[in-house]
Order: sequence, then structure tokens, then C-alpha cells
Amino acid sequence: MKNIQGIYQNKHMHWVGDGFPVNNLFSYDRFGQAISPFLLLDYAAPYEFKPTHSQRGVGSHPHRGFETVTIAYKGEVTHKDSAGGGGTIKTGDVQWMTAGGGILHEEFHSPEFAEHGGLFEMAQLWVNLPAHSKMTPAKYQAIESD
Repeated sequence: MKNIQGIYQNKHMHWVGDGFPVNNLFSYDRFGQAISPFLLLDYAAPYEFKPTHSQRGVGSHPHRGFETVTIAYKGEVTHKDSAGGGGTIKTGDVQWMTAGGGILHEEFHSPEFAEHGGLFEMAQLWVNLPAHSKMTPAKYQAIESD
């Protein structure tokens, strides 16, 4: 069992690509083994996006040795990866991506969300894989709210 070491907050929002205004609530860089197996938690507080003809987000980038769990509170994100996984998560959905031995992926607002705009709110947790699982095959899972 872990002990509560303190209560922290981060009021400094930064952008991930041009589609994800996030606050980093905790990270391994700041807290180290005290938060293991977690690596970071980013929270995109409610943000109103105006309609656009281009998708906002972050282009292809690599991950390896951990999993990301993304929860969509409001808005939609389309994911595509080098393992052939992908799809769109919508309000109430969860996306679980295992990077394992390595994956390239991209995340953008869905075409529909970009076209209509609207309120966007999400959270993403990064979970470190144990040493024996770090090279597991990459995979993508979408858990729909209905």
C-alpha cells in the first residue's frame, strides 16, 4: 500500500500538438518511484474549439514500454497506429493502447468534431509495463460507453 505524500496541483497548461491543451497533474520526472507504475497523468480541462476544416492534434510519434489509457469526457479523438489499430473514441469512451515493443501513432480530433467544433475534455494516464512485458506486441483497444 502507498502512503499519501502530499497534495499537488499544476496550473500551467501546455499544448500537445495543436489539439490538446493539457495540465500535467503528475509525472515520473517529478515524483519518480513514488508513483510507480504510473508515468504521468495529463488532463485536458473543458476547452471550446471552434469549427475548422483541418483536424487538430498530434502527428505520428513513437511510444515503447508502456500503455496509455485515454478517457473522453467530451469531444472525439481519432487514433491510428503502425500496428493497424485505430478508431475514434467519443464522449464516454476509453482507449487503451499498449505500446509494448514499440508503436508509432497519431491522434487528431475526429473529422466530425473538427467540422462542428465543441467542448473538449479528456484525460490520459501513462502506465509503465513491468520489465517482462516491455516487448509485448503493440495493440489498441477501444471501450465504448454504450
